[in-house]
Amino acid sequence: MEISVIASSSVESEIGSWDLKTGNKLLQFKPCASPAHGLTAVGEKFLAASQLRKESASSGSIFYWSWNKPQVEVKSFPVESIKALTANNEGTYLVGGGTSGDIYLWEVATGKLLKKWHGHYRSVTCLVFSGDDSLLVSGSQDGTVRVWSLIRLFDDFQRQHGNTLYEHNFNEHTMSITDIVIDYGGSNALIISSSEDRTCKVWSLSKEKLLKNIIFPSAINSLALDPCGSVFYAGARDSKIYIGAINATSEYGTQVLGSVSEQSKAVTCLAYCADGNLLISGSESGMVCVWDPKSRRPVRTFNLGKNPVNNIQVVRKTIVANSNKAQSSWKRRGSLIPPPLEKYERSGEDTMDGIVTIEPLPYSDVPVYNSFLSADLIDEQVKELQQQGSAATEIEMERLKLEYKRSLQMNDQWQKNYENLLQVVMEEEQIGGSN
Repeated sequence: MEISVIASSSVESEIGSWDLKTGNKLLQFKPCASPAHGLTAVGEKFLAASQLRKESASSGSIFYWSWNKPQVEVKSFPVESIKALTANNEGTYLVGGGTSGDIYLWEVATGKLLKKWHGHYRSVTCLVFSGDDSLLVSGSQDGTVRVWSLIRLFDDFQRQHGNTLYEHNFNEHTMSITDIVIDYGGSNALIISSSEDRTCKVWSLSKEKLLKNIIFPSAINSLALDPCGSVFYAGARDSKIYIGAINATSEYGTQVLGSVSEQSKAVTCLAYCADGNLLISGSESGMVCVWDPKSRRPVRTFNLGKNPVNNIQVVRKTIVANSNKAQSSWKRRGSLIPPPLEKYERSGEDTMDGIVTIEPLPYSDVPVYNSFLSADLIDEQVKELQQQGSAATEIEMERLKLEYKRSLQMNDQWQKNYENLLQVVMEEEQIGGSN
């Protein structure tokens, strides 16, 4: 497993890349001028970034880089400027948030725009998927945080008979949302949002309400969640990284992990790497700092240059002999990465009676329900993790237990469907015999 730190700037320059373990400088990607939350790794496949709109441009732009080439390989031009950009864990879908408040969902392998909907009244500032990829959480300049179920978005019946497209709407921030993190609880997850109003708010999905409001001395630009789930880190404009305790009784966040700059440069972005329990921060000074949260000391620094850092990604790449298997369909078209993203939704060709059909990826070796692992496989993984017994593996165990439950539910559902179908066939045979 290769773990690298990727950092970009809002000023046109190179995207920096470093090996987290050795500190060695890796391939630099160029050119790029991405907005905050506009940089994302698409699974282990490639790197994508939305670009700040130039005054002369009539549309937005999203660039792709493969891991082994510094130049942009694919350029897409969405209908508007895209701010926030994110991909699901497997790199199947890419989601962008526009300046109009619209949200776009593309299929990566084909570039198809599968869905577009109006998510917010003002620009979308951040997007994040839940751990199981079933939910998408968005934040906006209008101060709202909204939770979207991907199943509901593609369900015409629910969309036509429901009052709203979103599952939850949290609107107690008074200024623009700057960042969002979500824990591993699925539909019972906690969401933490930060805002220019100098607060971080903890929301409960299951209770559909605000659990905690924490006030900080400065506006918060960025968040990172400790894997234990009880602590989060908040990067502030006063150059400090604050520690927030989700279960703390105090409404004020004053505990400080450290300051990233003696020149009072704002902390602009944060990321947490569970491998080694390291916190990575970026700042307006152009420095990327790797922290040990336990000792509260920096263990390594990287320099992006004089330009401010506004995005950080921790990328894990599995080093295997057949690592290009997932890209085989793209290679047949003469490219290492997929085609450009489409500007508009297709009408008629891929829809029937208002139902959108999402086909499995061309390179998939398993059926449509490939997100559900077999119960036996999950049970084996849980046993292995129980033997390891670390804090990080406990989180993974909870995720696998949830996946195990979902697999059993899916099995029960298929069994019921089979029994119902069998009953219908038998009844039809009886009717045919009596006639």
